[in-house]
Amino acid sequence: MSQQVSPKKVAIYARVSTTEQAEEGYSIDEQIRVLKEFCEKEGYGVYDEYVDRGISGKNITGRPAIKRLLADAEQKKFDIVLVWKMNRLARKSLDLMNIVEQLNSKNIAFRSYTEKYETETPTGKLHFQMMAAIAEYERNNIAENVKMGMIARAKDGQWNGGQVMGYDVVEKDSENKKRKQTGLQINEQEAKIIRLIFQMYTTGHGYKAIANKINQDGYRTKKNKTFSLNAIKTIVTNPVYAGYIRYNVRRDWNEKRRNNINPNPIIVKGEHPSIISEETWKIAQKVYKERSCKPNRIHEGVFPLTGIMRCPQCGAGMVIGRTTNRTKSGVKRVLEYYVCGAWKNKGTVACRSNAVRTEYADDYVLNKLEALMKSEHLTKKLVDNINTKQQSLVAPLQREYEQYLQELERYKKKSVKLLDAFTDEVISKEVFQRKSRSIEETMTNLKAQMEPLQAQMQSTVSSEVTYEKIRAIMRNFHQAFTQALTREQRKRLLHLLIHQITIDESREIESIQIKLNDEVLEELQLGVGEMSEDISSTPFSVLVAI
Repeated sequence: MSQQVSPKKVAIYARVSTTEQAEEGYSIDEQIRVLKEFCEKEGYGVYDEYVDRGISGKNITGRPAIKRLLADAEQKKFDIVLVWKMNRLARKSLDLMNIVEQLNSKNIAFRSYTEKYETETPTGKLHFQMMAAIAEYERNNIAENVKMGMIARAKDGQWNGGQVMGYDVVEKDSENKKRKQTGLQINEQEAKIIRLIFQMYTTGHGYKAIANKINQDGYRTKKNKTFSLNAIKTIVTNPVYAGYIRYNVRRDWNEKRRNNINPNPIIVKGEHPSIISEETWKIAQKVYKERSCKPNRIHEGVFPLTGIMRCPQCGAGMVIGRTTNRTKSGVKRVLEYYVCGAWKNKGTVACRSNAVRTEYADDYVLNKLEALMKSEHLTKKLVDNINTKQQSLVAPLQREYEQYLQELERYKKKSVKLLDAFTDEVISKEVFQRKSRSIEETMTNLKAQMEPLQAQMQSTVSSEVTYEKIRAIMRNFHQAFTQALTREQRKRLLHLLIHQITIDESREIESIQIKLNDEVLEELQLGVGEMSEDISSTPFSVLVAI
């Protein structure tokens, strides 16, 4: 009686971005329906449906369903990943190749319903790679044409879309009836806020003073949020309010963000009405230029606790604030504090300053850390934790290895029985040779899968961390921090080491929560030079409050 083969398990993945759904008629439900019908026709079982709704396919960041799919693939929960079209999985061919390679490494096939190819054979892989490259080439051409069209619109003084404070985006008549065009119409309620901001800015008020004023008066942004300092800066530097169109300020925004600013963006007179006068705009830009040229900034790297010290009132990260006063002799003195980031960014409507002197905080924290690093109890706890983690890593490898070992032993017994059957003339020579080859192939595959497991177990067991090793690293904290590390490395180390610092209402440090893990000890190792062993491959973490 032949053994019944269980049907292959399929993971269905479907995605559609908001733009695609609105403009091109893609439907998640239709994709799912078609793919489920295909599975039923082919005799496949659907393991699960992984759906990203309204999400772009430019990369996997921010796509929870694809992340869940890849995590399940690591555990080999299905045999095939099926999509309606390959660009549902990823739009860039490199991302697509990487995902498919990740699936192939787990012996999971990738199939596209509309593009008839498979990835299990060399020919299928080549076909797939060619199709992916052609698809990306076509998308890039379309994107380039769209970009050229938007640049042409901007040069004609037309708005390219997107919300902006002070205006409403409205549709307007277009010669091309198939393509909707948008323009800007003044929103008088919001325009009143814009005029107030420019009036204050051009009469000497700073971003913080303006944010304080308009937030306290109850004004809110287009998204009904309080105004931040950055929001004020964005408004006073935006020429749209003087009647201009500015476009292509940042090239490749999705890829490079702020690091790729275009030195020559398009700035032309727009078709929309202005909210402020040309004269007001020129004054505002003159003020901005004068303030931007002041060389009064000090590198934030000097203050390593920014972001990890928490405001006692609202919980926001503390940032650097400065005040200037004069001594009795008339000498100007700059005082530096850690202040509430919400207060600094949005003013008193968000929080109070809750200032803590930097000298006090930095010295207090470093002294506490140095004392902690000499703790025998903590060192022992770390050693136990690291080695326990190592053993927990070995255990699943050992179980998997033993399963393969049992399977190998079973096939060895099969081979002996097969030989006995042949020598007793129960089976023919042809049957013996055929079955013998099959058993030999299976045993070879099992041994190939066991070899990397055995090597991994041996390397993990041989790298047990000693008490002396950890103690040497931790006792060198002061030397590494004060002598070997750069200012940027010190700040990175503290941000790795400290989970958070809380202060009480009297503005004194209340608690320091530290997290000792592999990254921290690796940084300390680098700070004190080469060590005899490397513990960076041993994942662990310990949270301690002091």
